[in-house]
Amino acid sequence: MQIALHAGAHATDEDRLIACLRRNTSALARAGVGVPPPASYRKLLRDILNSAGEAGLAPGAREMVLDAIGETDGVARLVLSNPGFFGTEKMALSGARLYPAAEARLGLLRQVFEGDEVALFLGLRDPAMFLPALLEGTPFANVDGLMRGGAPEDLRWSDLVARIRDAFPDMDITVWCNEDTPVIWARILREIAGVDASLGLEGADALLSEIMTPAGFRRLEEYRTAHPGMTEAQDQRVIAAFLDKYADANAVEIELDVPGWDAAVIDRLTGIYDADIGEIRRIDGVRVLAP
Repeated sequence: MQIALHAGAHATDEDRLIACLRRNTSALARAGVGVPPPASYRKLLRDILNSAGEAGLAPGAREMVLDAIGETDGVARLVLSNPGFFGTEKMALSGARLYPAAEARLGLLRQVFEGDEVALFLGLRDPAMFLPALLEGTPFANVDGLMRGGAPEDLRWSDLVARIRDAFPDMDITVWCNEDTPVIWARILREIAGVDASLGLEGADALLSEIMTPAGFRRLEEYRTAHPGMTEAQDQRVIAAFLDKYADANAVEIELDVPGWDAAVIDRLTGIYDADIGEIRRIDGVRVLAP
């Protein structure tokens, strides 16, 4: 069986991805793809991982998980999603090191699904936005406390991805930037589900409808109807153009109020992030989904 693990990151899709795939359970099931409700496995897997860290992996863990999920007959690919696979928000940082427990927990997950083909999917986010959003889910009072002495300028997603690549050189790894998600949403859904464009997914435009003005979204739909047969690349260019003109400012603009951060700090963090994505593109065997 193929196991597609969507591990967040925290403060990226807010479970929209798994919710959208869940809207298509019947169509995906006919394609051999299982998308169980997160409640059927999140707590169970968390308990299994926590226990394994103390006493080793319990015998029959895989069967326990599949029994809890149920209805896996005929499933060739199982999609599991949890921003907490690598730990809680509080565990997301150790200084400037992102998800320090990622390799250990991913190793345990691979043990749970020993014999299966495990692939990792991970959304990334600009630290200028990621850190304040992550802070909300922790007991820390400020970003300095969250980083435990690390500097935001030293945060590198490429370090996390390289660590995972080095630990599991045989595993498929796919990442994308959260900032690109509205444009490539349909592709992300298909990649995680392991299906091609011939299987239309309900809700593939749900994210766009949330961040565009109603009039703008209607015009996008009208344009697509008037221009059938566009390639995926052409469709993404059209989406980007309509977003540029019709994005709902109330839905896409985020006000940051971080003590000590001015526009120059935010611009510097974003510039570092952009360069860091370039480093990830150079990591062998890692796919970066982008418009």
